[in-house]
Amino acid sequence: MKDYIEERAIEIGNYIIVNHSTVRQTAKEFGVSKSTVHKDVTQRLQKINPALAGQARVILDINKSERHIRGGMATKEKYLQQHA
Repeated sequence: MKDYIEERAIEIGNYIIVNHSTVRQTAKEFGVSKSTVHKDVTQRLQKINPALAGQARVILDINKSERHIRGGMATKEKYLQQHA
């Protein structure tokens, strides 16, 4: 694996842990796709630093369990702004 890819995977893992960010927020911050962020955390980081991968995975699992709530709130905001 290329060094810069390993470094990016570690940086992404640390960023997710420190900022409790979503895959989408992380992808935007690093200028990569959501698929790349997901692959970096779930596959590449697991081989490089399993402990860091586990911590990042906890945050991603929390975000995944809450996404339906965030989506509902975003939809509510959208319709409130349209009718205001």
